[in-house]
Amino acid sequence: MKHSQDSQQIQGDYQDFEVPLPDNPDAGTAAASASAYGQPYTAVPSAPASAAQQPASVWSALPQPPQPVRRAAAADASGETTMTLPPLGMGGNGVPGGPGVAGAAAGAVPGGRRAARLAAMNNQPKRSVLWSALGILGEILMTMAAICALYVVWQMWWTGVQAEHAQVEQRQEASWSDPAGGDSSKVAKEQSASNVPVQPQSASEGELVAQVYIPRFGQGWVRNVVEGTNEAELSLHGLGHYETTQMPGAVGNFAVAGHRNGYGRPLGDVDLLQEGDPIIVRTKDYWYVYKYTSYKIVTPEHSEVIAANPDNPGAQPTKRMITLTTCEPKYSTATHRWISYGEFSYWAKVSDGVPKELATDGGAESVAFASTSKGQSIVSKLGTLEPIVLWALVAYLVLYIAALVAWRYPVLREIRDGKRRRPDVSIYGWLLRHQPGPLAIRWLLLVLLLFIASVALIQWACPWAASNIPILQSMSNYAVTD
Repeated sequence: MKHSQDSQQIQGDYQDFEVPLPDNPDAGTAAASASAYGQPYTAVPSAPASAAQQPASVWSALPQPPQPVRRAAAADASGETTMTLPPLGMGGNGVPGGPGVAGAAAGAVPGGRRAARLAAMNNQPKRSVLWSALGILGEILMTMAAICALYVVWQMWWTGVQAEHAQVEQRQEASWSDPAGGDSSKVAKEQSASNVPVQPQSASEGELVAQVYIPRFGQGWVRNVVEGTNEAELSLHGLGHYETTQMPGAVGNFAVAGHRNGYGRPLGDVDLLQEGDPIIVRTKDYWYVYKYTSYKIVTPEHSEVIAANPDNPGAQPTKRMITLTTCEPKYSTATHRWISYGEFSYWAKVSDGVPKELATDGGAESVAFASTSKGQSIVSKLGTLEPIVLWALVAYLVLYIAALVAWRYPVLREIRDGKRRRPDVSIYGWLLRHQPGPLAIRWLLLVLLLFIASVALIQWACPWAASNIPILQSMSNYAVTD
């Protein structure tokens, strides 16, 4: 009995949860779904209660498992059309963070992430005009520094390569025989100093007079000596013989001049000479061995240093001497001259071999001798950079055309289509963007282009600058040669 009363009480307590069911099930479902999702919708009036209506049970008031959302439009009694959609930020099952409308829209847009990145990139502030101008100025200064470095490379290295090439060619054209008929392991016998031959008796300007070997400057060190001391001769042919001085072997002063820096730096290490060091002169048929004695530094107007008797200019010479003249200081404008003296020791015949000073340890088995066909560097065999410029240019054009056909200009296309932010102003950036193909190909093309420009500067621009710009002309002592 008590149990029955409790049941009636519970049923009475739940009367408030009874909701009438609509006559149109679809309308009720749409309204309930919209209400459950919390979205505004047009109210659908309930039909009048009928006897057939049954009160909903208590379970109908409790939350039900989620049902699929009707996306079809429903018409109410008044003719209005309603549509229920899940709320923004809610999933299709009403769960926050699920695949709702916002998530579906984002997922439905192809490249959404890329578009977001592009938008973020485009929103980045560009450099101001001042910073852009400073960037351009920095690139110009770096380019000028690179050009100066290339000029130093030309002055200190490439002129020496060209000089070596010219001297080897001149020795080959002279067709002087090798010592002892090619047997370089034989030491030549010293001849009497009472009857020293003089060779050559005379020479025309630019003609090969002798070759000079100075072991102190390195094993196999050799330079040509040509007649004349003008810049055209000194730039390519090693050492130049003062035309007013004596020939090798003669009583008096065999005086020669040479650059101390650049052009093969024939006398670059003259400050390393020590008393007694041999200075060997070879002509077509004879060796003349001199021994270093002393040096002095004078100003250019002191021409008496190359007189037949430099110790007493104007007096009759009594000794056979050699004089080496070069610039001082070494790495700046030459305001003085470094004068090195040597005195005759003995002579020998080329047909007998080589002097003992060119033989290792003074023995007869091993001789340190650089003949006309040995000791030449590989790069000096070129003599000119024109073939390198030509082949590099051909390689650049072939790669450029191939990349242009295969890929065209991807960076320019992306900028034009709005897929890439327009870059800041840059000289080298502009060059890189205007190369065809992917990034690796563009970088390779740019490096090739810069290489071609650098080699062309060394081959043509640097000699022109040294010949026509006064300050460079005074520093380099360069002269145009045919």
